[in-house]
Amino acid sequence: PCPLLHRLEEVPLEVLRQRESKWLDMLNNWDKWMAKKHKKIRLRCQKGIPPSLRGRAWQYLSGGKVKLQQNPGKFDELDMSPGDPKWLDVIERDLHRQFPFHEMFVSRGGHGQQDLFRVLKAYTLYRPEEGYCQAQAPIAAVLLMHMPAEQAFWCLVQICEKYLPGYYSEKLEAIQLDGEILFSLLQKMSPVAHKHLSRQKIDPLLYMTEWFMCAFSRTLPWSSVLRVWDMFFCEGVKIIFRVGLVLLKHALGSPEKVKACQGQYETIERLRSLSPKIMQEAFLVQEVVELPVTERQIEREHLIQLRRWQETRGELQCRSPPRLHGAKAILDAEPGPRPALQPSPSIRLPLDAPLPGSKAKPKPPKQAQKEQRKQMKGRGQLEKPPAPNQAMVVAAAGDACPPQHVPPKDSAPKDSDPQDLAPQVSAHHRSQESLTSQESEDTYL
Repeated sequence: PCPLLHRLEEVPLEVLRQRESKWLDMLNNWDKWMAKKHKKIRLRCQKGIPPSLRGRAWQYLSGGKVKLQQNPGKFDELDMSPGDPKWLDVIERDLHRQFPFHEMFVSRGGHGQQDLFRVLKAYTLYRPEEGYCQAQAPIAAVLLMHMPAEQAFWCLVQICEKYLPGYYSEKLEAIQLDGEILFSLLQKMSPVAHKHLSRQKIDPLLYMTEWFMCAFSRTLPWSSVLRVWDMFFCEGVKIIFRVGLVLLKHALGSPEKVKACQGQYETIERLRSLSPKIMQEAFLVQEVVELPVTERQIEREHLIQLRRWQETRGELQCRSPPRLHGAKAILDAEPGPRPALQPSPSIRLPLDAPLPGSKAKPKPPKQAQKEQRKQMKGRGQLEKPPAPNQAMVVAAAGDACPPQHVPPKDSAPKDSDPQDLAPQVSAHHRSQESLTSQESEDTYL
């Protein structure tokens, strides 16, 4: 027996804390990790995202975080709108069918069902040409279990537009096309299963529609659903294809299993009631990771099946955007906003103070004034020598500022009246204030 076959994968608490720390570092420096260490992110998604950070990680992986930043207040605007009456009644009838035993959706009119209604109604307003599809409800429900309604809405938008474009259109042409792609890939991955389904003339839509449109949220055990979604958000739709191929391979991939399914009914029942062993979390994830199906193979098969479709059925009526394969492709197509660089003012220093970090000793004021006058004479900037009681204030960057007349302390005559010194004292006070409070003249390094 395989040692990975446990009912639930139990991660030691210490390992879980280490994974949380690593994911926190990635999420706080997301652009750097996606640009330089995307393979590391993929490996960590395959190990499983820590439950405490799963919702936040899904937002970053799917690009929902960027969408929310680019459209502030959009969800609130859609939420306040009355909605299309054509879809409101259909959505209302579907609410109690989504995970009826989950505590979040068990009570009719509870906060879970209300948030689900808000998200689905907002999507019908955001994409009125697409409307509402019943398969979107379980997708939105899983998202709401991990994040607030607004964030769940933008993740749903990314799934429908970037990961599974065209899946929820009226004629389901995209899902039919992917069914043919899955069947063609099955011929290479499991010839026995492919031959049996061909002989029984079972259309892929009979068993893979709910798998793909609901991203296996209605098919697999809950722990397996979360692990599959972790990889799906990172690597894209190829994970959905791989899971489907693994299930078909282990359900119908041997002569003994095929003999037990003599007709169409027995075969479809076998695929509807899959063995718990092949759906178990650790076993399924290991098989999915090791299955050699790449984005290039999927796109090549997509072009082949699209050409066959056009030859037999004509042009596609649904013009969906191109599919993006995972978080890296989505980030490259829609980079997030960059924070603007904010200049910080430098400290204005007196002439005799050394610059920060310099080891030079401060020079006496008289010597510094002499050197300053020599430099200005050499540049032709000084026609008359300044009075000995003038001090020059310079910026920290070295640019000369207009001279400010500051009377020295001992320049007043001994017999002068203290009131006569008031203008000089106030002038000196204003000069000192200019070193710290003249924000309009600050020089930026």
